[in-house]
Amino acid sequence: MFKNPFSFSGRIRRTEYGLSLLIYFAFAGTLRFMVAGMTTDQEIVSMIFLILYIPLLWLMLAQGSKRCHDRGNTGWFQIIPFYGFWMLFADGENGINKYGANPKGVGNIDEIDEIGNYLDK
Repeated sequence: MFKNPFSFSGRIRRTEYGLSLLIYFAFAGTLRFMVAGMTTDQEIVSMIFLILYIPLLWLMLAQGSKRCHDRGNTGWFQIIPFYGFWMLFADGENGINKYGANPKGVGNIDEIDEIGNYLDK
């Protein structure tokens, strides 16, 4: 889990996506709470918030894209309203799809023997 959390390629399981959501909400909530407590100049607070929020947003876009890939869809599907809930609860495709091997290992094909039979891992 979390081998390349900022990469947009590959597939991830529901567990990793769910943990990513929890991490996002924990850090975003903490960040908002910290920024709300600051009483300095508004422009400085806005810049600090933006600088700290960009990597967090990148993480969620990358993890959401990989979860879409596990469902067999392009990463752009994550901008559909409420599709994030579907990604959290729906199972991924079995076997290898165009985005990579199944992270659960179910249905992945290792090789083909001489007569054309697939040999599972």
